[in-house]
Amino acid sequence: MKIYPLKDGNFYVNKNKDFYNLNDAEGLKGIKLAVQSFLIETSNQLILLDAGNGFKENGKPKILSNIEAVGLNPEKINKILLSHLHKDHIDGLVNRTMEGWVLNFPNSEIYLQKREYDFAMTNAGNPSYDLAILQFIIKNAKIIWMEEDNGYISNEIRFQVSGGHSPFHQSFWIEENSEIVFYGADNLPTEYYLTHHLAYKTDFDGKKALENRQKWAQKAQEEHWKILLYHDMKKAILEF
Repeated sequence: MKIYPLKDGNFYVNKNKDFYNLNDAEGLKGIKLAVQSFLIETSNQLILLDAGNGFKENGKPKILSNIEAVGLNPEKINKILLSHLHKDHIDGLVNRTMEGWVLNFPNSEIYLQKREYDFAMTNAGNPSYDLAILQFIIKNAKIIWMEEDNGYISNEIRFQVSGGHSPFHQSFWIEENSEIVFYGADNLPTEYYLTHHLAYKTDFDGKKALENRQKWAQKAQEEHWKILLYHDMKKAILEF
């Protein structure tokens, strides 16, 4: 497999969940983090894991520029797997233009957890969500609803509803030729989360997220996983 980190950039995030690029955020206070989705190229498909926060550079969605920069065509992406529906993970699916919104990946199947969607729709006013964009995606994209707690999307891709960061947050494993790539999204967003055993109050269920990380850490060492880190500013891939 080939793994391509698609980094939107490094950002400040304030209490209102507003994202400011670090290069343009002098004097601002907030949490510092990266936003980077991942493109996985297997022998027979292109898989996008989450979609970034919709950041643009020179008027073009950064996620599209990043894909093209590694020599791949965004139109060839087969599957987009969404861990959860916070805006910094889904807004990159949409391009805001002068004529209105358009899908960045109109040909791709988007896999999302139905119960996570139902929960998101009860959160009007929550700054973590952009429900207008979410509704646009649901109405216009090729949605594949997921309703099981675990299972296989294809022979290469398996998933599990791990909860933790959000009620029905999903984690994904992609396996090919004895290679295992793991994506825990916001339950394991940086290397720090593995080295500091904490339950975070910012999670829906911090204790459950911590328990998951401890299990994953052991399996990662035993099976030599490659862990993808969505919010780590220094390291995109952690190899065991």
